[in-house]
Amino acid sequence: MEKGSIKIEGLQNEEDVHKVLQALESVWGVRDAEVSLANKTATFAYDEKAASHVDFLQAVKDIGYNVLN
Repeated sequence: MEKGSIKIEGLQNEEDVHKVLQALESVWGVRDAEVSLANKTATFAYDEKAASHVDFLQAVKDIGYNVLN
């Protein structure tokens, strides 16, 4: 199992956190995901045979948030 973390620009409230969490959880192979409004970060664990870090970046971008690296 791999772990990843991304910094997200534009998180302003709990609704944003929920949207991002749903997007991350929709990625095939995700095992665990958490989003922090205070830190504006998302952390996740996933099966590297089913997904890659890029899949999580794209899932967040697809719902309209910028990912900072």
